[in-house]
Amino acid sequence: MPPIDVAPAWIAPFAILLLCIAVLPLAAGHWWEHNKNKGIIAAVLSAPVLWWVFRTDGHLLQHAGMEYIAFIALLGSLFVISGGIFVDGDLRATPKVNAAFLAIGAVIASFIGTTGASMLLIRPLLRTNSQRKHVVHTVVFFIFIVSNCGGLLTPLGDPPLFLGYLRGVPFDWTLHLVPEWAGVNIALLLIYFVWDSLAVKKETREALRLDLTEFRPIRVEGGANLVLLLGVVATVAFGTTVTFKDANPHMLDWARIVIMAVLTVASLAITSKDVRTKNSFSWGPIVEVAVLFAGIFVTMIPALKYLELHGKDLPIDGQRGFFWVTGALSSFLDNAPTYLTFCSVAAAKINAVTPGLVNTDNLETLIKAPGGEDLLIAISVGAVFMGANTYIGNGPNFMVKAIADSSGVKMPSFFGYMLYSVAILIPLFVGITFIIFHS
Repeated sequence: MPPIDVAPAWIAPFAILLLCIAVLPLAAGHWWEHNKNKGIIAAVLSAPVLWWVFRTDGHLLQHAGMEYIAFIALLGSLFVISGGIFVDGDLRATPKVNAAFLAIGAVIASFIGTTGASMLLIRPLLRTNSQRKHVVHTVVFFIFIVSNCGGLLTPLGDPPLFLGYLRGVPFDWTLHLVPEWAGVNIALLLIYFVWDSLAVKKETREALRLDLTEFRPIRVEGGANLVLLLGVVATVAFGTTVTFKDANPHMLDWARIVIMAVLTVASLAITSKDVRTKNSFSWGPIVEVAVLFAGIFVTMIPALKYLELHGKDLPIDGQRGFFWVTGALSSFLDNAPTYLTFCSVAAAKINAVTPGLVNTDNLETLIKAPGGEDLLIAISVGAVFMGANTYIGNGPNFMVKAIADSSGVKMPSFFGYMLYSVAILIPLFVGITFIIFHS
């Protein structure tokens, strides 16, 4: 079958949807907060693309639909199971304790997802710091590390990496990114420790006295969900580390989805309502993700096809170029479709030299292509790390902000937060550009 050419106009619904996701929370926040209105926007913009897909190749929708189901099954299982784990306690709010919270989050984010790690740790961190007045910087660094940069090491960590896994990137390939993960997270932890050491000196004697006397040791409720989380990790890896001679890949995909659904139902069955109430658990966030990504997965079909054919003409080259362009868009748009978009651009550039070498439905071909693995590294790091640049760069960012606000921490505005990210993150990313990326 000859390649499907795509008129640029068919990319408009995808671009408009991403623009809505970026702008409407700021321009019409009250209207946008209702998931029904998000669904209306997603449906209206998806309708013309569905018509185009059915006229060209219906298999494109079937492929996108399978990826969407697997994507939501993973996020939903992590969200529900982590919501059944309540971490209680009020420790001493010292720089060492706070940095330990962030370091633990940096590790577990890659295994239970940035959303799961954020929801698990943000409340005990806020309770630990409830007697202190200078707390904003702690939440900002939490977003940097736990909600974003920590999730680089496995496909479970961040949505773009999971989409890459669904497109054929081996489960353990992201472990190649340990130097980038360690370098940025260790640098952020050191900066935070110095910052918090200075901030604690500004606290009043009364605040420090209360912090010392109001102490409760860490206590975990709903611990059985930790076993279920391990089950999700094993389920996602299943089929990549084990090969079945006569297994149908689609049957393995459905098997993983069913197992994750069973683990999710098990979590709902064994976890008391009291635990989820203490966690302020609600279905709203995952419904929001499901609604918006339904629109994203549909509308990005022609965009990805267009980039497969014409991406070679875009003025982007080398690891540094792909890192910054992917990262810049991931700062303001959703980093998952941005990741796939630039994987398509990388494939197009390689195929322009050696036609047909890379198949975007199987990104393992990109890894094996000359120079392809270097580009995928840059795309992966840019999409994950630079999601931390704004509140809207990654899903957990705004959720953490909302929880902090409701706990009495006056978080900075959209652009106020960006002052932190520009001052702290951008210099680190410049360092990555020249120390790690060679072209």
